[in-house]
Amino acid sequence: MNVPSNLKYSAEHEWIRVEADDVAYIGVTDYAQQELGDIVYVEVETEGETLEKDETFGSIEAVKTVSDLFLPISGEILELNSELDDEPELVNSSPYEKGWIIKMKMTDISQLDGLMSAEAYVEYTT
Repeated sequence: MNVPSNLKYSAEHEWIRVEADDVAYIGVTDYAQQELGDIVYVEVETEGETLEKDETFGSIEAVKTVSDLFLPISGEILELNSELDDEPELVNSSPYEKGWIIKMKMTDISQLDGLMSAEAYVEYTT
């Protein structure tokens, strides 16, 4: 299982990568994509909305299941990864790079402190 040390992780298996002072990217972890199986569709209809931590921002559909996507930190959804429209399998093949799901503007950066480090996430999933 790939768990990059430069990211933070939620108990719902989302990762967050802070890019600038208040801008971050969010996706699902390698563990989550393995558990889900082959991803066939990613739906996010919250672009432009400001959501609270732990609110549902979309859903991810695999061959056998559909799972909600939960925001690990409060903020405004700025952008969706449009590549996932044609290639949802990027979540499987590149969960931390090409398979990111949303770009957001964080509204409460202190919430990062409540997320897991890579080491804590590995312990959580094993």
